[in-house]
Amino acid sequence: MNTESKFASRVFLIAGTLGTLALAPQYFLAGKVGFGMPGVIERPEYFYGFVGVALVWQFAFLVISRDVMRFRPLMPICVLEKVAFGVPAVLLYVQGRIGLDMLLPGLFDLTLGVFFLLAYRATAPEGARAVAAA
Repeated sequence: MNTESKFASRVFLIAGTLGTLALAPQYFLAGKVGFGMPGVIERPEYFYGFVGVALVWQFAFLVISRDVMRFRPLMPICVLEKVAFGVPAVLLYVQGRIGLDMLLPGLFDLTLGVFFLLAYRATAPEGARAVAAA
């Protein structure tokens, strides 16, 4: 495995591991979400649906980390997965609709999205990298 593939593999391994550690416990925390904040989870299917879909993506990141070249075509979709939460979090924060406690995970997702883009670029075939550098 070359240096570029090792970088990409580590990025996806770290993202999948941290994401799993952050999301899996939420299955047991539905009653605590919103504690000290206005609003109660009135539609638990949305909460559990969000956690479930997000957790599945973490498993996809772990699969990608095992063979980055084979799964490279999925990397741009992974960037979209990170943007799908990160951008709304920033916009909602600017509008005063969420607090810093939700902005920070959004910014973390956007940071991972940048690393996913870097991993995608690093794993480009040699010819494509030469063209991109020019």
